[in-house]
Amino acid sequence: MELGASGAAGPGQRGGAEPGRQLLLLLGAGGGGGGGGVGGSGWAWPSGGGGGGVGGEEAEAEGSGTETEAGREPDYEALPRGSSAFTHMLAGAVAGVMEHSLMFPVDCVKTRMQSLQPEPAARYRNVLEALWRIVRTEGIWRPMRGLNITATGAVPAHALYFACYEKLKKTLTDIIHAGGNSHVANGAAGCVATLLHDATMNPAEVVKQRMQMYNSPYQRVTDCVRAVWRNEGAGAFYRSYTTQLTMNIPFQAIHFMAYESLQEYLNPHRQYNPTSHMVAGACAGAIAAAATTPLDVCKTLLNTQEALALNTNFSGHITGMAHAFRTVYRVGGLTAYFRGVQARVIYQMPSTAISWSVYEFFKYFLTQRLGGK
Repeated sequence: MELGASGAAGPGQRGGAEPGRQLLLLLGAGGGGGGGGVGGSGWAWPSGGGGGGVGGEEAEAEGSGTETEAGREPDYEALPRGSSAFTHMLAGAVAGVMEHSLMFPVDCVKTRMQSLQPEPAARYRNVLEALWRIVRTEGIWRPMRGLNITATGAVPAHALYFACYEKLKKTLTDIIHAGGNSHVANGAAGCVATLLHDATMNPAEVVKQRMQMYNSPYQRVTDCVRAVWRNEGAGAFYRSYTTQLTMNIPFQAIHFMAYESLQEYLNPHRQYNPTSHMVAGACAGAIAAAATTPLDVCKTLLNTQEALALNTNFSGHITGMAHAFRTVYRVGGLTAYFRGVQARVIYQMPSTAISWSVYEFFKYFLTQRLGGK
C-alpha cells in the first residue's frame, strides 16, 4: 500500500498524498512527547477528497486520451507506484532518528527544566544557559547521554507505525468503503498505529529521561535498565504509557488544525512547497507543544519518579496520570504544569522542520528516480 494512493488529486483539492505528508508532520511532533518527536509518535489523520491518487490519474488519462503515462510529469506529492512499504518505513525511521539525534541536547534540557524541585545547581533560566552550564560543569558529551537508547527505540517504533498504518488502512478501507477512501479507516489505523508506536518507544523514554536528569547515577543504558527492573519491576517502563497516549491525541489534534490553517494561508493551492510545509509544521508544532506541556510534565514525573517529589508522596511510587497531576500541583502549584515550556517549544519547532526535510528528500529522490523510468 502506497502513501498517497487513496486520496483525490485535482487542482484545489488536497491530494492523495496528504495522509503521507500529514503522517510525517505528526511523526515529527511528537512529540508530543518527546519526542517526540519523532518524538516520537504521531496520529495519522484522515485524508481529504474522494477516490483518485494513482488510480485516478490513470482513469483521467484513459478518459481524455490526451495524457499518457510516458508523457506525464512525475507528481512529487504522490509517491511512485514502484516504491514499496519498506521504502516508506525506511524514510520515516531515518527522519525520526535524525530528528531525535540533532535535537537531543535540547531534549535533555527540557527534561531537567521540567523537574519539580531541582537541585540548586540544576536551576536554569533558559535553554542556552542550561546547555552552557551542563557542558561546562558536566562535560561536552553530557547532554547526549541516553541518545543511543533513544535512536534504538525510534527505528522500530517508526517502522512499526508505518507498517501498521498502511496495512490497517488498506484492510479497513476494503471493508468499509471498497475501492474508495474512508476517513474512519484512516483514523482507526492511525489510532492503532499510535498505540503500537508508543508501546515500543515508552521503555526507551523511561531510560532516556532517567539518564538525562541532573546527578543521574546511570552512566550506561544497561545500568539503568537493570536498576529499574530490579527495584521497580517491569511495570516501571510503562507507568507513563496512558499519559503519553492522552498527550498525543490532543497534541496531534491541535497540531493538525493549526497546520491546515497555516497551509491555507501560506500554500492555498496545495502545491509542493517545502518552505511552506516546514514553516507551517514548525509553527503548528510550537502551538501544540505549548498547549500540551502540562501532560508532558506529568509524563516526565512518571518516567523519572523524581526523588524530591516522592518525598511529598507517602504512598511510594507515583502511578497513573491522576496521581501525577495531584503530585505536580502539591509540589509546585499551577505554574509547575508549565515547567520547561520554553525548551519544549524550542525543541518541537526544529524537530518538525528536520523531520520534514529528511522525509521530503526521500520522496523527491523516489519520485525523480522511479518517475523517470
